[in-house]
Amino acid sequence: MKSHRHTIFTALLAAALFGITTPLAKALLGSMSPFMLAGLFYLGSGSGLAVVLLLRRLSARRSDSTAANQPAHDPLRLAELPWLAGAIAAGGVAAPALLMLGLNTTPAATSALLLNLEGVLTALIAWVCFRENFDAQIALGMLAIVAGGVLLSWPGAHAGAAVSGIAPGALLVALACLCWAIDNNLTRKVSTNDAMVVACTKGLVAGPVNIGIALAAGAHWPAWQAVSGAMAVGFAGYGVSLVLFVISLRHLGTARTGAYFSVAPLFGVALSLLLWPERPALAFWLALALMAFGVWLHVRERHDHTHTHEPLDHTHAHRHDEHHQHEHDFAWDGSEPHTHAHRHLPITHSHAHYPDVHHRHAH
Repeated sequence: MKSHRHTIFTALLAAALFGITTPLAKALLGSMSPFMLAGLFYLGSGSGLAVVLLLRRLSARRSDSTAANQPAHDPLRLAELPWLAGAIAAGGVAAPALLMLGLNTTPAATSALLLNLEGVLTALIAWVCFRENFDAQIALGMLAIVAGGVLLSWPGAHAGAAVSGIAPGALLVALACLCWAIDNNLTRKVSTNDAMVVACTKGLVAGPVNIGIALAAGAHWPAWQAVSGAMAVGFAGYGVSLVLFVISLRHLGTARTGAYFSVAPLFGVALSLLLWPERPALAFWLALALMAFGVWLHVRERHDHTHTHEPLDHTHAHRHDEHHQHEHDFAWDGSEPHTHAHRHLPITHSHAHYPDVHHRHAH
């Protein structure tokens, strides 16, 4: 369970980095168009991670260790490219543009809390379309988060809300959450690959596409200070955060990772209230309480039952625990964790687990 706690911390750190991006995006929107900002966020993400990958490769070449000569992850296969392409289209192009448009007419604190819907929609798609397991406690937590999101979107929940119907800006933010939820579920299909390569690819594709759309729509390049600021925010909030998120998908499954990621708005709210001090309406605090309750239910969830592992061949960093009892066909100095291609034999046992890469079984 120690590794699971470490992965939970990884998911929460990813949430924190993404959560603070929303109020910073609100601050940057005054100097550029929504599509330009989305493009610079992803360009900063992709280019920054590309530099890190280059440095990592140069460091590996200088190493003479056997572990360094082993593949870090499964290579990206041709059959996986459609999943990655769909994730980039939904989460790299559509979602950030919708979010930036929504931020134009929605207070930063409200937008940050509304982003909790991403976790809910992620889980619903995982449960309905990809048959990931869930229980009553997780379902109740999702209902609480949905109720908070509806409350935030209701007329009069914040200044500038529409006179009747759902606030337009809040609806755009909700649509962005739906696109990111689709992205999260598609990304799980490639989560055994190098998380940094996956995130870098998304950034290098989505960044130029969004910038191209912005320029075609008549936008102009902002000042270099704004460009560098946006790319720096994108590297942390869209790049490093996505790397940590993909790692969490690998170990926790889609719905659980989405649940932990739902705390992202809390970090965004804290930063937005520091940047724009105001006294939120009562509906804001009620929504906060509902969403916090939902996240708490997710965090305390425990899943334990007898299950059977089918034969499986893959590559990832691992320790020789009960799931990894195998011999090595290369010289090994006993260091753990280590990475190499390995085969899992069939085994039936019972323990607390998540729907990670080793526990994608039916219930």
